[in-house]
Amino acid sequence: MATLVVAGALQTLTFSPFHLWWLGPVSLLLTLLVTIPLPAKKLFAAGWLTGLGLFGSGASWVYISISEYGNTPIPVAVLLTVAFAAGLALFPALAFWFWGKLAKDSAVRRLILFPAIWILGDWLRGWLLTGFPWLYLGTAHTDGPLAGLAPVVGVHGLTFWIAASSAAIFATTWLIARRHHISAGIVAVAALTPWLAAPALNRVDWTDINAEPISVAAMQGNIPQQIKWDPEFLKDQIVAYLGMTESYWDTDLILWPETAIPIPQDQAGKIIDHIEENLGEESTLITGIPWYGFSERAGGFTYHNSIMAIGNGEGIYHKQKLVPFGEYVPLEGILRGLIGFFDLPMSSFTRGPENQAPLQANGARVMPFICYEVAYPDFLARNAVNTDLLLTISNDGWFGDSVGPLQHLQIARMRALETGRYMIRGTNNGVTAIIDNKGQITAHIPQFEREVLTGEVFTASGSTPYMVTASWPVLTLALILIVFVRERVIPES
Repeated sequence: MATLVVAGALQTLTFSPFHLWWLGPVSLLLTLLVTIPLPAKKLFAAGWLTGLGLFGSGASWVYISISEYGNTPIPVAVLLTVAFAAGLALFPALAFWFWGKLAKDSAVRRLILFPAIWILGDWLRGWLLTGFPWLYLGTAHTDGPLAGLAPVVGVHGLTFWIAASSAAIFATTWLIARRHHISAGIVAVAALTPWLAAPALNRVDWTDINAEPISVAAMQGNIPQQIKWDPEFLKDQIVAYLGMTESYWDTDLILWPETAIPIPQDQAGKIIDHIEENLGEESTLITGIPWYGFSERAGGFTYHNSIMAIGNGEGIYHKQKLVPFGEYVPLEGILRGLIGFFDLPMSSFTRGPENQAPLQANGARVMPFICYEVAYPDFLARNAVNTDLLLTISNDGWFGDSVGPLQHLQIARMRALETGRYMIRGTNNGVTAIIDNKGQITAHIPQFEREVLTGEVFTASGSTPYMVTASWPVLTLALILIVFVRERVIPES
């Protein structure tokens, strides 16, 4: 069963910074080789081991935020990290348990159901308890051969086809061994078709890109996380960003990262006034800033993790997808005070309302997303409709020099690819980048450098097919396969 842990861990190598996308099908094929012969009652454990390999390797970066920045003793931090990976592994475990319930011990039924079960497990993980929409296999194809399908079916559609291809490889080998060569050929052709068609689709422009460029200057302050919320250093941070912006006040769009202004807007009036006084007449500065004020929806005064436009633009956006423990504490009355990790600075934010309007910047409709929000594919696609440009700000300083920030950048690239829109990504310590409508990076600043990124972006109009349908087609296909097997169209033996 250790093979399943290895199979899960191989998936981490498909993502940034490794980019070995071809290990995705290999990982799932290895998983099938172990699980197809297993009794149904053992599939829950098999799924859990596969998930443990994936999340234990691919999401272990949470240890840095728990230990180094959460002031948590190393043994406790290790225990919490293991518990985190083990908890996430329950999602593939439940999916595999359901797989066994539906397919029983039939190899044919298991192969037919495998892509449906895998994708439903991914979807549930991205939704339940605010979700953890990370490490979807389709994300690896920002630079892979299936990239052209992303604007059509989204990341879940890509993952579905990777799983289907692995099942098809298994089935083809099985059919050849039994001399069913015609059936094997049909399965092989069906499996290969999307892989061959996707590169051609990558040349299709699903949205209309405006020829008029917008100049951009994005500031990467590289503020050490240890002093980010220290009252003694708050003024220094603001002075640093003002100094970095000194030569760029006339740029069309200036971007500061998440909570670059580390005090609430009701206390930052002089800073905002100074920015407005220095901005060029046609310039907009967009910055992350905490927001404090009365909320009718909440029935009281609340804090929000927010982003606002200043100058030749307007609007404020409150983050909707909050990170558990980082921005709010579940079971707060019980957990607060137990260990330092449950008392992180600024971990009392309130979720923003749905259907917020985009920011306005120089006449462009800019849809902002804060940090973790960019990982939710359907959420971003829905909010990107009727907007011209995407923007995301983050502070990945919580995760040090781990692979976490690089995975985060790749996720942002997939969202730009799915929506056919340019995306500006501003971060505290990297990677700050400009991403084009094909998900490719046109300019970036390396991690851990204080620098200004300059470049150009272009607005887009229209919607990709994925923006219209979101993930419903692939989820519907998964349910059809389940009904197909459930109604015993395919025998159990």
